[in-house]
Amino acid sequence: MVNWQITATTIYCDAVDEEVTLLVYKDWETKCTGYRKYGEPSKEMLNLLKKKSKQSKRQLECTGLECPRVTQYKEKLFTEEVTKGGKRKPSENTN
Repeated sequence: MVNWQITATTIYCDAVDEEVTLLVYKDWETKCTGYRKYGEPSKEMLNLLKKKSKQSKRQLECTGLECPRVTQYKEKLFTEEVTKGGKRKPSENTN
């Protein structure tokens, strides 16, 4: 188990053209503020994404919880934890 309850970082997400915060909990559950806002967007958010897409001349769309940005941050943290003390993710325990 890790020595922290939750850790977070704010990054620029080019998928939605906005800064988002990535959260990782001690049980390795992940959340992204961009997903909460754009993953299943309201009509208002959908219109905002369409407007931003038109302005940037590319399709903007949240890729969901399996987003590579979320996965990379989680793996970075896991690597740091393994380096510190040889800990495993709960799903990797061999009990």
